[in-house]
Amino acid sequence: MPMDEDAVAALYRDHGAALRRFARGAVGSEQAEDIVQEAIIRVWRQGPPDASSLRAYLYRTVRNLIVDQHRRAERRPHAVAPLGEDGFDAVADGEPMQELVDRVVMEEALARITPEHRQALIAVHYRRLSVAEAARELGVPRGTVKSRCFYGLRSLRAALDEMGVDR
Repeated sequence: MPMDEDAVAALYRDHGAALRRFARGAVGSEQAEDIVQEAIIRVWRQGPPDASSLRAYLYRTVRNLIVDQHRRAERRPHAVAPLGEDGFDAVADGEPMQELVDRVVMEEALARITPEHRQALIAVHYRRLSVAEAARELGVPRGTVKSRCFYGLRSLRAALDEMGVDR
């Protein structure tokens, strides 16, 4: 099948930067570019059933390629561990690959919501501050913290859906 270079270039132009950021958190810069290029070619060839799920399909494809790459690396013996500047260091330090991928996915999703919502969610859900403590730290009323958490969770769910993360 001849490759439509314009279609591939359009996919790369529209989604490449976000996909590279996503992949870079798990595999480093050099490998991220290769994974994104492979994902775009695969998606172009196999494509999702409808255009509305294209971005989610791209993220799933990148995530699957990261996991596949890690599994291949685990199967072959290493004379020297394949550690880059920000490559598989976290995995080598004992963090299971799925936890690493989950962390990268969550960081990418949090980066997509407003700073106010992100700050409230991190304070209440990650740092385990009470609503009153979060309100004092953020300098806003308690009701605002509750509201930001509510709408922040909705925005976070939308970002995760867009990225193709299943519930």
